[in-house]
Amino acid sequence: QVQLVESGGGLVQTGDSLRLSCVISGRTWTATAMAWFRQAPGKEREFVAAMMLSGSSIFYSNAVKGRFSVSRTSAKTTVNLQMNSLKPEDTATYYCAASVQQYQSANYYYAESTYDYWGQGTQVTVSS
Repeated sequence: QVQLVESGGGLVQTGDSLRLSCVISGRTWTATAMAWFRQAPGKEREFVAAMMLSGSSIFYSNAVKGRFSVSRTSAKTTVNLQMNSLKPEDTATYYCAASVQQYQSANYYYAESTYDYWGQGTQVTVSS
């Protein structure tokens, strides 16, 4: 089992920055990838970014590319999502997720079904 706890959400204004953190605990060595997804009211959950835990591959959705960045601590126990130039359309509940699967194709890591463990979510609200 892997446990994930997100933090760092809040209410900000357009153009502001915010950093979300996801603390990983449990059988962390089984995780192969970490990701961030978000879900706005009335919409389906969507992919934001993913990081392979071996190697340096990171993937972003087109909606956040160039504004958001993913990183992890040297102890590899926390994955951060730095969000810059926030827009009202970034308003959503943000979820951290972990996969214990291994895939050859990077395309799998954009899919919600790839991820086995989820955090409880943290709310981000961007006012105009």
